[in-house]
Amino acid sequence: MLNLRKNIIILTINTDLVIIKGGSSGSKLKIAVNTRLLLNGKLEGIGWFSYENLKRITTSHREHEFYFIFDRPYHPGFIFGPNVTPVVIGPPARHPVLYFIWFELSVRYKLKKLGIDLFLSPDGYLSLGSRIPCLTVFHDLNFEHYPQSLPFAERWYYRTFFPKYARKAKRIATVSEFSKSDIIRLYGISSSKIDVVYNGANEAYAPVDEARKMETRARYSEGKPYFFFVGSLHPRKNLINLFRAFDLFRKTDTEGTKLLIAGAKKWWTGEIATVYNNMQYRDSVIFTDRLETSEMNDVMGSALALAYVSYFEGFGIPIVEAFRCGTPVITSDVTSMPEVAGSAALLADPFDPESIAQAMKRIAEDSELRSRLIEEGFERARIFTWDKSAERLWAAIERVIGESI
Repeated sequence: MLNLRKNIIILTINTDLVIIKGGSSGSKLKIAVNTRLLLNGKLEGIGWFSYENLKRITTSHREHEFYFIFDRPYHPGFIFGPNVTPVVIGPPARHPVLYFIWFELSVRYKLKKLGIDLFLSPDGYLSLGSRIPCLTVFHDLNFEHYPQSLPFAERWYYRTFFPKYARKAKRIATVSEFSKSDIIRLYGISSSKIDVVYNGANEAYAPVDEARKMETRARYSEGKPYFFFVGSLHPRKNLINLFRAFDLFRKTDTEGTKLLIAGAKKWWTGEIATVYNNMQYRDSVIFTDRLETSEMNDVMGSALALAYVSYFEGFGIPIVEAFRCGTPVITSDVTSMPEVAGSAALLADPFDPESIAQAMKRIAEDSELRSRLIEEGFERARIFTWDKSAERLWAAIERVIGESI
């Protein structure tokens, strides 16, 4: 089904890279990409993965044609070059019924009509009825472990269709060794079919000077030191135990430390609200809603520490963002977070508020510990860059090409 037919040489270098070199004019590919999560001003984890990788891949591989498939009007800033053609097809896929219609009818038809050679889906979804070779990206399988955190329809869709997507895909990319092992264990997929493509962090994140820290704290936290959380306010982000831990920490804190929360309340539940409303130090919790990158850099870089204690993550991009800002990190000792953090963060048990509170106390009281974590964080951040991520994702695309000839 592919146009690549002449002068193909496949070179395998260790177990990580497959490089395909071809020398004919017939080697141009038509690559379609599911870009429905490229939402201007609303990029979250998968959206950032899509944006950063596609920007680099389309720029570096101008010999190929890319078709970005949107489910609603797109922002022109997402069309990265003349080799990118935007395609808008409906209906907007924001509900399980509409997921099915969009991928199984609209996308399937468009892929065939455009004569696509390869379909890349950065959010995991595929068209089961299409015969086009496909590469899907599974960021995590949290819905298999904590289905109760999702509405019934979403939960049913994910647990019904993602095992099918895993079997359908020519290859799967995922963002950590943890997620790779999870896919193998839960879906019975061969290790040889899965490529690890680590996330990166926005290169705009960098340390801020003391004057900017003082200005930022005056603006956001009444001049007080603060712990910082960023992410969607989803149950698996573990705000309940973060609130409980902060209450425990504040009982012995003498600095009036605050807790800043950045993120949209899309998944704010009654249980989260109840715990928050019952906090002893609720008045010290500050919600900033979504922040722009420049604001985020200042807020992250001025924090006493990032408190990112989810009970399930496929990667955890804020960990690396904090490393780049020179901000100490407290994160969870489960799933992918120890893999990403290495020894550059304090690990806590996300199911034990006392463990999280103790980590907060150590950060607040031990300046030598903070300095060590900051230095190790800078070193750790060099491992996770979007340039490296794009190289790995392109290598996975080339494997699909090589296996489909």
